[in-house]
Amino acid sequence: MNEVAMIIVLTAAAGACIPLGGLLASFERIRPRWLEREFRHFLIAVGGGILIGAVAVVLVPAGLDSMDGSMLAIPLVLAGGLVFFAIERALGLRRRESPQLMGTVLDYVPEAIALGGLVALDSPVAPLLAALIALQNLPEGFNAYRELSALNGRSPRRTLGYMSLLVPIGPLAGLAGYYFLSAHAAVLGGIMLFASGGVLYLIFQDIAPQSRLNRHWAPPLGAVCGFCLALFGSMLVGHPG
Repeated sequence: MNEVAMIIVLTAAAGACIPLGGLLASFERIRPRWLEREFRHFLIAVGGGILIGAVAVVLVPAGLDSMDGSMLAIPLVLAGGLVFFAIERALGLRRRESPQLMGTVLDYVPEAIALGGLVALDSPVAPLLAALIALQNLPEGFNAYRELSALNGRSPRRTLGYMSLLVPIGPLAGLAGYYFLSAHAAVLGGIMLFASGGVLYLIFQDIAPQSRLNRHWAPPLGAVCGFCLALFGSMLVGHPG
């Protein structure tokens, strides 16, 4: 498989996990009600844990490596957090807040760009990043479906159709990273660090607060499980034998 085809397949498969998560959420509600509530918060926490893992084991280390450990990494991470805050603020002022869907799109796009660049550089962490994007998109898609259904009252088919429109964004972003960043490793590293700042902001502003339930232990453990999945993938790449 050539590099372009690999990017399209990896990013499309990762993006398909968004409507797939929505499809799972569209099934008949779990009974009893407390189990449904705990399961939803568990999935939110798993997605948050995977996002933290993606930042800790892929985006920041690979970004720093691409920028040769430059101190510019710190302002780039800060800039990512500030820009994501500004976007969320603008959406909130327009009464269109949907943090799960917004978080899905905002972390999916820069990660897909980074994935395309990593494939061009023949980086061994490219498949790991693709797997992490897919893993985080699944619970994010599940929760975004519930969020959209509660906000606009669309039918399940229309909601899933709307979510499916997000899938092609990944291949387009990945190809952009491949064609425009393959010769600019430092720029690619900057994008990964910028995305890290934005993802961290979204985790602590939107995802972590939603995951908490009083007197319940499953959601916090979900975050731990999500991070361990990311760490396990990193260890497989670092120690293939």
